[in-house]
Amino acid sequence: MRAQFSRPQSPTRIAQQIKMQPTPAEMTRSQANCVGNSNRPAMRRFLLSILIAFFLSAPYAFPVDELVPPFGFRWNDSMRRVEDVLHGAKAKITSREKKQTREVWTVEGLVHPGLKRTVFTFKQRALVAVELQYEYADWSIERYNQRMGEIRKYFDEKYGTGKLVSRSRDNDTDVIQTLVGYQWMVGATMLELFYFSAQHDNLVYRTITVDYKAL
Repeated sequence: MRAQFSRPQSPTRIAQQIKMQPTPAEMTRSQANCVGNSNRPAMRRFLLSILIAFFLSAPYAFPVDELVPPFGFRWNDSMRRVEDVLHGAKAKITSREKKQTREVWTVEGLVHPGLKRTVFTFKQRALVAVELQYEYADWSIERYNQRMGEIRKYFDEKYGTGKLVSRSRDNDTDVIQTLVGYQWMVGATMLELFYFSAQHDNLVYRTITVDYKAL
């Protein structure tokens, strides 16, 4: 059961009440000192209650020392566990590729606004990277830029200012390509955010990717 605290009076109000207490004319100096001393334990209890209420109600901000992968996964999850979770979520593994010491799965069907596909990477059959690829049908470049700004701001506020790792535009071929990327290092993990577009005449492909990696 969560403890409930009634709002205490302010210290100023308490002090005013003590000061306004009537003192009989016949009270001796020693009697006045006794009254003052008797009030001290009450004041100490009151101040202690204020400190306890403050520390119980104040939000605690713990520094983030490691990123965790999305969708409730954990680093070094086994391939079997990841597959079981994907099966339970009714997501489909559309491809499995082996690349040197790593195995890469492309998955579709995980529910998240704009999420087109998710790429899981395993090393020695343990999860080491998750990449989210977002595509928004009929969005203009302005909407993509706005969305990039929102995601970047969210990560900046959570993990500190990201490092610009890529900003390029290739106009040397028939396909105009643009790539912008940012990176956040958190302990032994890394987060990357990229915007990529490729345009050829009226054909345009745009995507935003968010990549979680264990180093």
